[in-house]
Amino acid sequence: MISRIDLRGSSAGPRPGSPAVPDQGPAAGTIDRDLLPRAELDVEAALEKVRPLCDDVRHRGSAAVLEYTEKFDGVRLERLRVPSEAPAKALEELDPAVRAALEESIRRARIVHRDQRRTDSTVRVVPGGTVTERWVPVERVGLYVPGGRAVYPSSVVMNVVPAQEAGVGSLAVSSPPQQAPGTPWDGLPHPTILAACALLGVDEVYAAGGAQAVAMFAYGTDECAPAQLVTGPGNIYVAAAKRLLKGVIGIDSEAGPTEIAILADDTADPVHVAADLISQAEHDVVAAAVLVTPSEALAEAVEAELKTQVPATKHSERIAEALAGRQSGIVLVDSLEHGLAVVNAYAAEHLEIQTADAAAWAARVRNAGAVFVGPYAPVSLGDYAAGSNHVLPTGGCACHSSGLSVQSFLRGIHVVDYSRDALAEVTHHVVALAEAEDLPAHGAALKARFDWKVPNDS
Repeated sequence: MISRIDLRGSSAGPRPGSPAVPDQGPAAGTIDRDLLPRAELDVEAALEKVRPLCDDVRHRGSAAVLEYTEKFDGVRLERLRVPSEAPAKALEELDPAVRAALEESIRRARIVHRDQRRTDSTVRVVPGGTVTERWVPVERVGLYVPGGRAVYPSSVVMNVVPAQEAGVGSLAVSSPPQQAPGTPWDGLPHPTILAACALLGVDEVYAAGGAQAVAMFAYGTDECAPAQLVTGPGNIYVAAAKRLLKGVIGIDSEAGPTEIAILADDTADPVHVAADLISQAEHDVVAAAVLVTPSEALAEAVEAELKTQVPATKHSERIAEALAGRQSGIVLVDSLEHGLAVVNAYAAEHLEIQTADAAAWAARVRNAGAVFVGPYAPVSLGDYAAGSNHVLPTGGCACHSSGLSVQSFLRGIHVVDYSRDALAEVTHHVVALAEAEDLPAHGAALKARFDWKVPNDS
């Protein structure tokens, strides 16, 4: 069901004399990332498939998006914009238990994200000279919410809350339309997604999914004004469209198919480990589930649990395919130190630490979208109600990208304010650097303000 990859003796073993309790330094050694489980289809390979689609949306606008919606989602629409009354109706009909859960998810997310908002700061560099950093929200954002094999009202929360807390003035949500013949929801995004939009006060919603939705936000159409930023998770084609259109539109990160990595030792409960691997494999047949452990006994116990737990789940076929894929596996390592090097090289979207001294090991993680510490912080908690954000970088991008936050929706602007005396005092330094770079007009721009000569020049 799930393969084993034996890296014992390969590299990055424990350092000579390393302490029993991990220190705060980086893991020892280096890991060849090609040895680690990864999906065959990567973002780069998907680029050529989405390029002509995005170009078509650029030139034909809504007509192209509507055609791709019929082709990929099997739904023929007259327009992309969801009628304004649909979200309110969906909220009225929402299961009260789901509504209460969404409201609690929103409440916790607001607690965390509200505290992320940076304040403007002014630094006095010299007398009469200040630099202020102002934090200004992006004016308009397109928020993508997936809706293929599963429905993600939680992603509405994770996109909208930080954007609102940042002060974004114009928010638009797009999610794939559903086939629901004979119901009021036929051709609309899933009603639970619409209800979540209503709870958050978002009334601009579009029935469009995949790369075509990203292109719609990037270029704009006759129905949808272009945005400055697009955020949200999605499949490999959504991630590819983000990479392709970065520069035309800002992106959060390339959040493709989900990943979980678990660093565990023989103190971990195999029931928990197996359940957590399954929880993420449930998303998609290309979801990645990776256990990294120095304990062969734990590996065997987890394999046995998977054989028991997977057939008992609702989406057992999907899960089994994800666990059997080359993107998933149990990686055997020499030690936790070696395992830490492996998970830092892997740079998982979600990383659980189920070890003795879990907090100490978690403090040494350098590459992960989010870290979940100990047996009572499973990824599923973060998916819904920890207060953290679940829109996270995948495919190894956590080594250079962050998860979605209030900061994702803000731009820092430096405001420079110098008096005449403060400028005069530094002019000779600016002139010297300008001439060193053979850009004398730069220096002349300062000289023009003064009857200037080099200090101490007779």
